[in-house]
Amino acid sequence: MKRPEPVQVVKQRRDAMLQNLVAGVPYIQFLGISFERHGDELTAVLPYNDRNIGNPMIPALHGGVTAAFLEVTAIIELTWNMTWEDMEAGKITEDSPRILLPKTIDFSIDYLRSGLPRDAYARARVNRSGRRYASVHVEGWQDNRSRMFAQATGHFLMPDRNG
Repeated sequence: MKRPEPVQVVKQRRDAMLQNLVAGVPYIQFLGISFERHGDELTAVLPYNDRNIGNPMIPALHGGVTAAFLEVTAIIELTWNMTWEDMEAGKITEDSPRILLPKTIDFSIDYLRSGLPRDAYARARVNRSGRRYASVHVEGWQDNRSRMFAQATGHFLMPDRNG
């Protein structure tokens, strides 16, 4: 009988897998996005940066940065969700080849209010995930999770996991 891993080892392994996944997408580093993990739940963090302001008169977060932030959150959540069981079973490790990411089919965003010059947060929920197609909903907020500044729904083509 296999002995269970100590809690700290499991936490370190999961954190390392998440960092590997995020490190494989240069655009995430360009925007400065990071991910906080609590169990299998991910929260994306977009730290405030002057270069992300689109309208300096308001000032407001650029709509393209907002859309990119939510889309990246959806893709990482979907990939995390898709690989969770294999990762937990040890089929995917830090040394495994780069994980293929889902490809965006369409991404629809609702700008609910101006993104203010401060940190932003987002969480995604996978509504449907099959072998070929997935649907994900994302919510973005700043100071108060119940006051979203943007939300989005994306449809994604899933990578072929057999080859």
